[in-house]
Formats: sequence, structure tokens, C-alpha cells
Amino acid sequence: MSFKPTAPYHCAQEALRVLETVSGHPSGVTAAELARRTGLGPGRLTGLLRMLRREGYVQEIADSAYVTGETLRRLGSAHDRERALRDNLQQNLDRLRDSVGAAVYLSRYVDGEVRVTQYAAGPATPAVNEWVDFRCSAHATAVGKSLLTQLDANARRDHLARHKMARLTSRTITSDKLLLSRLEAQPPSAPVLDLQEYAVGTVCAAVPVTAGTTVGCLALSLPVRDAHRLKRAADALNRNAAPVLLSLAI
Repeated sequence: MSFKPTAPYHCAQEALRVLETVSGHPSGVTAAELARRTGLGPGRLTGLLRMLRREGYVQEIADSAYVTGETLRRLGSAHDRERALRDNLQQNLDRLRDSVGAAVYLSRYVDGEVRVTQYAAGPATPAVNEWVDFRCSAHATAVGKSLLTQLDANARRDHLARHKMARLTSRTITSDKLLLSRLEAQPPSAPVLDLQEYAVGTVCAAVPVTAGTTVGCLALSLPVRDAHRLKRAADALNRNAAPVLLSLAI
């Protein structure tokens, strides 16, 4: 598999460095000491600490020192860690849904298949109607294409060999040569788009959120009447992906 790190990935990695340092100082560590130990500049560190406080990973105590927060303690000591992680991810997805004004999805590529593992939708932000199984339609969805871009060439060809590229709408790409060419040319920092390729009346965008060896992505969907908001919403999704990446990495 090939993976080209994106800005949210770097942000999550820096946040992990901060958390590791904070965890090693149970009585508290100052921002100045954190900067010295992590090598992060004051401006960058301030932004990371703001995010970590908001997510509950650290808390500020007297003398402007930081200790581990409730979220990190809960994930570290939970009897059912998987449930605690799922709840934490759901809170992040709910916040993303509200901030971008669209249904939001977390997906992973597991055992050679596309899986939507969690999502956040609501009355004003309805989820996509899965009229064709997402596992069989990676060629047409933003989720599927984002996951495929993170695989190497052989893994992409293997996936397409196992799943027929059916024409789902008039915009669906059904040529494996054309699709593979577009996946290869996809910039790692740019959202992958689905402009009514999976379903008429729906547009989608997806960005990578790979942690460790697991390939994943965050995606959003909008009704086509709101297509003018897609780029802005996708950029916001990308900017705010770091908390989800952090949850997956801890």
C-alpha cells in the first residue's frame, strides 16, 4: 500500500507527540517545556493544545501546566476500549456533521473490501440511500475512490477485478483504464469527488484518514441542489479531520 501524508495526518502525529509528553508528566508540564521536548513552535503548539483541550485529551491546571484529560483517561482505562473509541469517534463525526452541514461518513478498507464503519446524519443532513452495496461500487463513490487511491497499483487492479464496474448513472466511469489513470493522478491533498456518479441527485467528497496500516477516509454527501457548497464543505472536512485521525491512532 502507498500513502502520502496529508496536513491532518501531520497534525495528528504532532498531537500524539504532545500527548506522549503530557502523559509522561503526571503532575503537569508547562507549554514552554512541551515546546522544548516536542520541538514544536509556540504558535503551532498553541493550536494543538487548543484542539486537545476541546477534545478532552488534556486539561490545563494551575501555573499553566497540562495533564492528561478525561477522554484520554477513559480510552486508556475503559473495560470495553472498542466501545469507548466508537463513542469518541461518533462524537467527532456528529461535530463534523454540524460544522460542515452535511452527512459525514467514516470508512475503511478491510480485508479487500470497502466498509462504512460509522456515520453521522440527521433530518437536515440525510445520509445517502445505499441503493447499491458500497462494497460493490467503489468505482463510483467518493469513499471508494479515496480508499483506492491509498492502495498500490496491484491492489487497485485486484479490487476492480473482483468487482464489476457497473454503470450506476450516466456519469459513472466504467473503464478500468480511465479510472486507474484518474486514481494515479489524484493529488493526496485534494478531496476525491463523486458528482452524481453513484446516485442521481447526490454529490460527495472524501479525504484520507489513514492511521497505522489501516486505510481509511472521511466523506460527506450533499443533495445536488447544494453542489455549490461541495468544495467549501470538503475543505472544511479536510481541515477538521485531525481529531478523527487522533482517535484512530491512540
